[in-house]
Amino acid sequence: MSQEKSTQRYTGSCHCGAVRFQADLDLSQPVTRCNCSICAKVAQTGVIIKPAAFSLLAGEADLSDYVWGSKIGTRRFCKQCGIHCFGSGHLEQLGGDYVSVNVNALDDVDVSKLTILYWDGRHDNWMVGPRPTPWPLVAEPAPAAAF
Repeated sequence: MSQEKSTQRYTGSCHCGAVRFQADLDLSQPVTRCNCSICAKVAQTGVIIKPAAFSLLAGEADLSDYVWGSKIGTRRFCKQCGIHCFGSGHLEQLGGDYVSVNVNALDDVDVSKLTILYWDGRHDNWMVGPRPTPWPLVAEPAPAAAF
């Protein structure tokens, strides 16, 4: 995997430090938030990378998995403190195998300084793509047809 000049290696962890990881990320590119029920509840702010750009450094035995719905992805949580650090899965639209890193779990990264794009997963509105402002939790009415 070729790395762009803005890709850097970041380390991260859960709150208690039992789970530690590193990821090669380009945080000059937008990160994303989704309003689906799980992302909203865990305050997920993520970036998708290929598995080769991710390494679990410590805590495999301290991780618990959560899989739901269409079973495309598995969220990984620390069994000790409950923090969601990353997830993984396979989705052709994302180029196959992926890892989704929760940038809130990265060390020394100020998420408020990152560009964030927002997905409307709560309404299965994926085909519209992300936008620069959050999607509402209640579906927006469809625009009136122009005649």
